[in-house]
Amino acid sequence: MWLRPKFRSETATAVKMVSAKKHVPIVKKRTTRFNRHQSDRFKCLDPSWRKPKGIDNRVRRRFRGTMAMPSIGFGSNKKTRFMMPSGHKAFLVSNVKDVELLMMHNRTYAAEIAHNVSSRKRIDIIARAKQLGVKVTNAKAKVTTEV
Repeated sequence: MWLRPKFRSETATAVKMVSAKKHVPIVKKRTTRFNRHQSDRFKCLDPSWRKPKGIDNRVRRRFRGTMAMPSIGFGSNKKTRFMMPSGHKAFLVSNVKDVELLMMHNRTYAAEIAHNVSSRKRIDIIARAKQLGVKVTNAKAKVTTEV
């Protein structure tokens, strides 16, 4: 198969996206959420976790067959905590200046553009991130148009 030869000007302008640093495998000890006790019984109880405090509560007393309570043992490895599957950690960015903070840390952190940034500023942020070789997690959000 014939490939077109690359010219020096093409290779010099192209910046390769930097891959994440080597790290230990990411292990999520528990992927399901801890639900509040009896939130499945009553519609008015929100499922977000609240520690049971009652004197007779079966969950607090850790009876067999009841739901698990969050504890320190369910925590992730400190080195891989908050890490995305790509191996980067998310860093919230609101302007071009914030992207430049990631210049030396582009193997550890990936830029995530804040939800309240306009589409015009997003284009500037994405362009600067490409120059610096910083990964942007939501690069296509609010930038692409319908056809």
